[in-house]
Amino acid sequence: MIAIAPLEAAQSRSVLGRTNPLVKLGLAALWLVGFVVTPRVGPPLALAVAALVAALILGRVPPVAVLRGLAPLWTAAIGIAFFTALFSAANADPAARVVVALGALRITDGAVADGFLLGARVVAIAAVSVAFARSTSPTALVDALVQQARLSDRFAYGALAAYQAVPRLSLDLAALREARRLRGLRGDWHPRLLVALLVLAVRHAERLGLAMDARGFGRGPRSHFRPRAWGPLDLVVGLGGAVLLGAVLALA
Repeated sequence: MIAIAPLEAAQSRSVLGRTNPLVKLGLAALWLVGFVVTPRVGPPLALAVAALVAALILGRVPPVAVLRGLAPLWTAAIGIAFFTALFSAANADPAARVVVALGALRITDGAVADGFLLGARVVAIAAVSVAFARSTSPTALVDALVQQARLSDRFAYGALAAYQAVPRLSLDLAALREARRLRGLRGDWHPRLLVALLVLAVRHAERLGLAMDARGFGRGPRSHFRPRAWGPLDLVVGLGGAVLLGAVLALA
């Protein structure tokens, strides 16, 4: 899972950190469409490199954070490419050139091309997702969705609160394990801990819901502590990303 973590001070002052989250979200969606429509391997890989360079230079994202986010997704991309080539319908084409033949196993060049294409798309999607997630503050994203995309306050801030409550589950699990150890029981994983975690999550959600209702979420227009507005940087980043996508697809 790619988590949208709070930004450090250097990242918040970076080009991508100061860009409106809706612009980055729109560019990410546009690039994902570009990955799907292109029939070649080159454009997704080129855009993946561009996304990572943007995250490292324009977003000042630490390389370790980028690698940590990419590792599981790129591992999945390798598996997807392998099994796509293994079970592709192109392997049944008698006229295709056989690349691998081991007994009943037959892999053709068309199947290998299909595997590489799908793997490249997954690699590109992972790179764009990590670049967006690691350069975007969750609070700024929700503020932009509410103020500029006109998303419901109750839904947007409720989703933000739920997202920020996820780390609480690990703390609750650690507390439950310590409680079991104090009672002389084994502190490792036990199915009963799942029930206790569920009860704690429901209680926390109930308190959160009461707190949001007490603050009048969803009962009319609200003022905003962090007002957001479009700026020249948003236009530059948006046009730059769209032009880069068009250039890569045109040159492929």
